[in-house]
Amino acid sequence: MAKLLYFAALADRLGRTSEDVALPTEVGNVHTLLAWLCTRGGPWEQWLADSAVRVTVKPAVQGRTVGGAEGRNRQLTTLDAPVDDRSEIAILSTTLR
Repeated sequence: MAKLLYFAALADRLGRTSEDVALPTEVGNVHTLLAWLCTRGGPWEQWLADSAVRVTVKPAVQGRTVGGAEGRNRQLTTLDAPVDDRSEIAILSTTLR
């Protein structure tokens, strides 16, 4: 299962700081992940639009998430960055304070 992490005001708006989810087969990158989360409606649709968030992805290597310095030093990624059920995905708002 993919691990989703939500930070600061975004976590407050969504009512959670993290969750483990089984991604549907049609979710293969950051863009399709955000679109899928938006189908939850309400605050999900309002606060998770592509232009309202930035995302980091901690990829899996040989069935486990990357650890050490490589895992800690995350970089913001693009909407076409791949995700799967082994990824750890951090979502940060660019519009909420």
